[in-house]
Amino acid sequence: MNVDITALLSPKVEPHGLFVMGHVVEADHTLALIGADNGFWDHFKCDAEYSDGQPNPIDRWSKRIINQIAVDHKGAAVFPSDGPPYEPFIAWATQSGRFWQSPTGMLVHDTAGLMISIRGAIKVPLTSKRQQEAVSPCESCVERPCATVCPVSALSGDHFYDVPTCKTHLGTKAGLDCMTGGCLVRTICPISQSFNRPAEQSAYHMKAFMPK
Repeated sequence: MNVDITALLSPKVEPHGLFVMGHVVEADHTLALIGADNGFWDHFKCDAEYSDGQPNPIDRWSKRIINQIAVDHKGAAVFPSDGPPYEPFIAWATQSGRFWQSPTGMLVHDTAGLMISIRGAIKVPLTSKRQQEAVSPCESCVERPCATVCPVSALSGDHFYDVPTCKTHLGTKAGLDCMTGGCLVRTICPISQSFNRPAEQSAYHMKAFMPK
């Protein structure tokens, strides 16, 4: 059966602040990538996982919500946090036709920009129309500010992500802007800005990246 997977799943995921970020069509099933929309944070904060004090609250929330949606559609859910072995989420994303490599090497999405947060994927035993060929939004971004904004050049257009340099910077007073408002590389992307992720959510992710 051939269906529009986005139309099928959107009414189920959107009430939780999630959206279908793209999909991959296989011979006997379609895999839909489910990500955090700009309203995700308000939904997550109202649920038990946010304040129960247990480890990995967003991962646990994602599994509870997405697993149930998958079951409702006679499908199965998989998650980036499961492994090893880990599922090929990056490959799925680029195959979907809605994600591309940005000048910094990070993935960029057609509507989320660099604010990508894939919470899981749902495999349903249905085939869907393939995504039409599209062009990376970076192709029309003349200034490409993401490639130069990092104050310590941990992310740039010249080399791979320098994680130690990034973490050293975040641990200093000079890194406070990144810690409280989110990675400057991610936030300066014009599409990221239109996506409008709450600064509080970005700060939460930065704290998880740099635990005390």
